[in-house]
This record gives sequence, C-alpha cells and structure tokens, in this order.
Amino acid sequence: MKRVCGFALFFVALGMVIMMFIPSIFIGILIVLLCLLVGYQLFCC
Repeated sequence: MKRVCGFALFFVALGMVIMMFIPSIFIGILIVLLCLLVGYQLFCC
C-alpha cells in the first residue's frame, strides 16, 4: 500500500510541475479530465 501511495504522490507532483508550463487553463483541464478517465478505467478494470 505504501508503494501505491508513493506512486500516486509522485505523479500528482509531476502533474503540478507540468501544469506550471501549460499556459492555457482550458488545455490543462482537458488533460486532467483525460487522465482521470483513463486512471479510473485502469483502476476498475
């Protein structure tokens, strides 16, 4: 369980860094929604 939490925290931090370099809020929100959808599918299936 610790490894899963560490994995999630690492990629949350990576996402925050990537969002600092994306100038458009709209594109950032689309990327977040896409990642949530893919993550949900991978977690549940």
